[in-house]
Amino acid sequence: MPPIESPAITPEAIEWAYRLFLDREPESDEVVEAKLRVLRSTEDVRREFTSSEEYRQKSGGAGTPPQSPFFHYASAFDAEAVMRRHAAQRLEPRPGYLTNFLGVRIDPKFFPTILGSRSGQVEPIPIPANWHADIAEWGSALRAVDLSTGAFTMIELGCGWGCWMNNCGVAAKAAGLRVHLIGIEGDPGHLAFARESLETNGFEPGEYTLHHGIAGARRGIALFPRQDVPGANWGSEPILGATESERAAALASGTHDELPMIPLSDIMAPHERIDLLHIDIQGGEADLVDDCMDAVNERVAYLVIGTHSKQIEGRLYSSLLAAGWRLEMERAAIFEIADGKPQVVVDGVQAWRNPALLP
Repeated sequence: MPPIESPAITPEAIEWAYRLFLDREPESDEVVEAKLRVLRSTEDVRREFTSSEEYRQKSGGAGTPPQSPFFHYASAFDAEAVMRRHAAQRLEPRPGYLTNFLGVRIDPKFFPTILGSRSGQVEPIPIPANWHADIAEWGSALRAVDLSTGAFTMIELGCGWGCWMNNCGVAAKAAGLRVHLIGIEGDPGHLAFARESLETNGFEPGEYTLHHGIAGARRGIALFPRQDVPGANWGSEPILGATESERAAALASGTHDELPMIPLSDIMAPHERIDLLHIDIQGGEADLVDDCMDAVNERVAYLVIGTHSKQIEGRLYSSLLAAGWRLEMERAAIFEIADGKPQVVVDGVQAWRNPALLP
């Protein structure tokens, strides 16, 4: 593949550099324009801001300044190069949507408090991060696309608006791969967002499958928090194994709905190989991997997991290393200490390669 030129730096890229590196807004439009005249690439922007005196002062003084925590990951591949290779060229803004660096169009109504003012904008490559994910997660998800041949089949558990289905699906189609995208989501409003976003980004009905329910190791019933306004809460956690009295109380109060537990093995059954299984289920990741290990070993080539505690990260290490999987990426969960206890403020990321399917 010939080398890909870096996309032109936009005013928005400069504005986000101020926010990410200096924790403030630029002084004026004139300051942004001055930066645009001299900076030609995302690497130029990164060097400019991390070498500034203001950044050094905010980062703790003289010497080599610490970088954004989103640069602090361990990887077996060049994640930034993967992101740049997949970046679409000559993107045009689309009224009513935020367009990301892959060309995926996102309706701001999905995240009105974050994206409400960004309709019609084109987002630069998110190095080190954007409003949704960082280098570790972007690089890992796109790595799974790179490791696929001929076709790309993925499952996104807790798919929300279909973020990784859309991003990986668009990247896979741009690489000439056939796609089948599978999403499982408990919130009906978010599932409607996923269907809408897949249609917006050009996927035909035969290229995706959406399930309303909760993925698990076996059949059953889960309680899922009800929300009246889709997009108001993206961190809902299901209640598994509730007693009959707990289920009755939750249903009577109107705070929860009953949803079917869908065995992960059933979701995977129609597909010989799953090129990417993306798991971000608000704290149930290690339990799911442990309970479904046989099916995951047999059919999943690549795992990208959002982690919600140090305990989950350690359990995943134990389970997957013992099963022979190879760690390719980790950016640990970022936490604060509150009353002597760790409190996660940014989920971690782990990516694992199955040597049985990807030698």
